[in-house]
Amino acid sequence: MAWSTNPHTLRRARLLELSGWAFYIAGRGGVLGDDARPDTVAAALGVISPDAVRAGWEAARKAGPSSVAASRLAECARWGSEHLESLPQVDRVVQLAERVVAAADGVAMPIFAAARAMPQPDTTSGGRVAVLVHLLHEHRAAAMLLAAQACGLSPVEALIAGPDGEEEALTFGWQPPFPARAATLRRYHFAESLADRICGRAWSALAPAERRELVTLVSEAAQMVRRRP
Repeated sequence: MAWSTNPHTLRRARLLELSGWAFYIAGRGGVLGDDARPDTVAAALGVISPDAVRAGWEAARKAGPSSVAASRLAECARWGSEHLESLPQVDRVVQLAERVVAAADGVAMPIFAAARAMPQPDTTSGGRVAVLVHLLHEHRAAAMLLAAQACGLSPVEALIAGPDGEEEALTFGWQPPFPARAATLRRYHFAESLADRICGRAWSALAPAERRELVTLVSEAAQMVRRRP
């Protein structure tokens, strides 16, 4: 997520005369097209308050949500070119991650499927790594949304049980009183395991040694990013 909060990325939002929130909502939901209704976008994003989605979506209409989504993806690639091009074996990361992304089943995952289908920015290997990891992130988010529903967790309950708890629930536009965290933890951990199984099907496109290799390379990339100021 480092690219999403990067000052250069947020500068693109200002150039489009959008708030960071509108840039985020349309940047993710805009892959569904300009004609998507706010309630549809809220349902696809899943864990964000419908009112918060509506506010961001309507604010982004002047720029065009699909154009905002393309701009945000371009910023992801730009960040990757600047920060990941020096990654050891960067081309190998692209090669392996592309196979996982291509193998992922997009059924019931509209944001992931639409993001994967978008025209990809013309970028370097580092930029391609960033875009591929972004797509893997969208896939995991969609899997967790499906798993949470299967385990009987509401969007708010899933957020409260997550690592950032009430802070993330507030960020995503939900208002207290919130459910007790302890009452949701068991279902949340089960949902996490189920989401891992959903995502794991895509990783079967790689041999076991290749899976370990990709995890190691991406972990090294994350450590490299964290070490930078």
